[in-house]
Amino acid sequence: MINRGLWSQLSCAAQLEPLSFGKFHTLKLELQMSANQLLDQSDYQRLAEFRYHLRGFLRFSERAASEMGLRPQQHQALLAIKGTPGGHITIGILAERLGIRHNSAVELIDRLIKNSLVERRQNPRDRREVLIDLTNRAERILAKLSLAHRNEVRKLAPLLIGLLAPFESSPRKSGLRKSRRRKRKASRTKAD
Repeated sequence: MINRGLWSQLSCAAQLEPLSFGKFHTLKLELQMSANQLLDQSDYQRLAEFRYHLRGFLRFSERAASEMGLRPQQHQALLAIKGTPGGHITIGILAERLGIRHNSAVELIDRLIKNSLVERRQNPRDRREVLIDLTNRAERILAKLSLAHRNEVRKLAPLLIGLLAPFESSPRKSGLRKSRRRKRKASRTKAD
């Protein structure tokens, strides 16, 4: 059974705020675990299975891009340009969306321009800003790739939702339930 709350979160991704990869680099992993944050074997199995299917999806994506004559990063750039909220994308925003440096984004855009996939234009509201637009050729290629990706995601969605659903519950509640089970089990053994 598909968890509707999680499904609606996944299906409404376009309405979410864009992720900021720069922010992830400054996050510190907290390795302190309290009793209510313990992991059990099923957590490790779900995480491993989730990563396995993500890697499979990435391999699918790379092959699909290659069949259309694109490198994976070029496909990601076209998708970021088309899918960025607001519809106006600068090289700086593209760099952020792809998690790359500004100068790497400039080189990527230069290669895309040479392949007649994108065009630069000045922002009419701020002439200091350069916007990136897809060409008609890029729109056609991206539409084919995106259709294939959407179909692949639809196949994977029930599996991924099933893997993610147990993580949707609050860790505190989950930890309390496990703690209560251990206490009941311990009291039964004492009674025997």
